[in-house]
Amino acid sequence: MQGQYRPLWLNENSALEVLDQRYLPHEKRVRVLKSGADAIEAISDMTVRGAGVIGNVAAMGVYLLAREFGDDKKRIREEAMKLRASRPTAVNLMWAVDRMLNVIEKSDDVLADAKAEAIAICDEDVKRSEAIGKIGCNIIEKIMEEKKLEKINILTHCNAGWLAIIDSGTALAPIYEAHKRGIDMHVWVDETRPRNQGANLTSWELSDAGIDHTIIADNTGGHLMQHDMVDMVITGADRVTRCGDAANKIGTYLKALAANDNGIPFYIALPLSTFDPESCNGVEEIEIEMRSEDEIHIMRGIDKEGKAQELRITPIGSKGANYGFDVTPARLITGLITEEGIIEPNETAIREIIL
Repeated sequence: MQGQYRPLWLNENSALEVLDQRYLPHEKRVRVLKSGADAIEAISDMTVRGAGVIGNVAAMGVYLLAREFGDDKKRIREEAMKLRASRPTAVNLMWAVDRMLNVIEKSDDVLADAKAEAIAICDEDVKRSEAIGKIGCNIIEKIMEEKKLEKINILTHCNAGWLAIIDSGTALAPIYEAHKRGIDMHVWVDETRPRNQGANLTSWELSDAGIDHTIIADNTGGHLMQHDMVDMVITGADRVTRCGDAANKIGTYLKALAANDNGIPFYIALPLSTFDPESCNGVEEIEIEMRSEDEIHIMRGIDKEGKAQELRITPIGSKGANYGFDVTPARLITGLITEEGIIEPNETAIREIIL
């Protein structure tokens, strides 16, 4: 595990406890989820976020439904469909719920099997994350060798570390592995407005791990690339189509355009569970979540006395449009880093792995 905490765990009462990411980095709060409704709320209000952890909490949420409704499989399925719809873009959520329901449908001991399967999903993500880290780090070493670098500068967007996919993440997993191997590196951390997952979460993770990093405004990346201050870009993804288009936190597409214009490798790291074999053209087919405009108007931080505060930063009466994700076309992606290796972002290569 890369940090002091895991983002979710079962307590002694077999209820789910999660690290409430809305309050990081200034406050560490734990939220207890005792029901399926609690899991839905935690996913919807971004107590937990990140494609992998959303899937983990969804799996645990189905287990919590089994605690509520016992062997009533019909009721569990009905409530699980609400859980499945709690956020529309991240495909790991749907994948995890469907996998849980398939196990429950065949089970003679619903509660025990649901608990075991939910734990298995989480444990498998740990192994996937470790594999992504090693494979991605090999790319880092290759780029350093090709460019004859003594120190590498990596740019990332949003948060795709252990807070997002246990225990190492996706985009940050190669960075953690590089740190273990003693590679000299520096990470440019996009702030990732409007929720500032980079400034709040990625920076917190990297600080905890002792990794050199600098937080930048979202619009700085292109300038850095023009001045040869970025050697590669790695981001995570919430959904990747069978043709290689990738949905990720809003602003990723702009980084990919800048990287392409400046000849900088742009990689996306993801577990195979993030692929969506049902879609091809991501721009046309992936539903983009529209979140509350309050996320644009209101920011959270600490004042001079160190007290946590919420402040409105926009004029009262101004409207906000808060698109949660954008889609990066496959043509802008150098490669997809998965637990099974590097996959070219095209339908032929992806079909060989997932279909």
